[in-house]
Amino acid sequence: MSTSAISSEVLLEDNKIHLTNYSDDEIGDDHLFTGVETPMRPDAFLKTDEEKMSIIEQHFKAIMDTLGLDLTDDSLKGTPHRVAKMYVQEIFSGLNPANKPKIALFENKYQYNQMLVEKDISFYSNCEHHFVPLFGRAHVAYISSGKIIGLSKLNRIVNYFARRPQVQERLTVQIGQEIMRLLNTEHVAVVVDAKHLCVSSRGIKDITSSTVTSFYNGNFSQDNFRNEFLQYINNSRTS
Repeated sequence: MSTSAISSEVLLEDNKIHLTNYSDDEIGDDHLFTGVETPMRPDAFLKTDEEKMSIIEQHFKAIMDTLGLDLTDDSLKGTPHRVAKMYVQEIFSGLNPANKPKIALFENKYQYNQMLVEKDISFYSNCEHHFVPLFGRAHVAYISSGKIIGLSKLNRIVNYFARRPQVQERLTVQIGQEIMRLLNTEHVAVVVDAKHLCVSSRGIKDITSSTVTSFYNGNFSQDNFRNEFLQYINNSRTS
């Protein structure tokens, strides 16, 4: 496809948007995403973690060799294995549903019916367009419909969805929808503030900007609830 052919046409099919008449170069640094679900093949988990690490190790070794690096050097010879292990067991471990955190819910015996806010949840993820880090803080809030969740579990939910190739908009929605599903409440808010190394270390090379995305549902769609939530966040930034 010619890089000069540009069209704004998008198709909505099975909750997934297909961008048409765009080349990869035209999309470039734009953080477009095609759906709420992380794009995965049906056979994604037929291989064991050990099999995946072995394959990735060989491919990454080939990349390093292509770049002209000396893989006999003591500092480099273990790098393909280290990268493979990091990809499968650490930074992309959130791709595997088996690693989803086990969440226990509790009865709201105190009848606390105001918003609960967990702010400044740090996370590290990777941009799915360039496979370089994006990192920052997530702020989440919910209003109980009868159940409450352990505070640390909110952090675990954020980090589970962060540990995969991501787009920040999708990450924000995935966190919000998961909290809604777990707590059976529509009253959920999420704000994510992150820096992208694909912006600061390459491309435009802007080291000062950050990206903010939000998810508001239920009562948080109303100005008074949303403003109260944002006030908690802003207080954390100025304190």
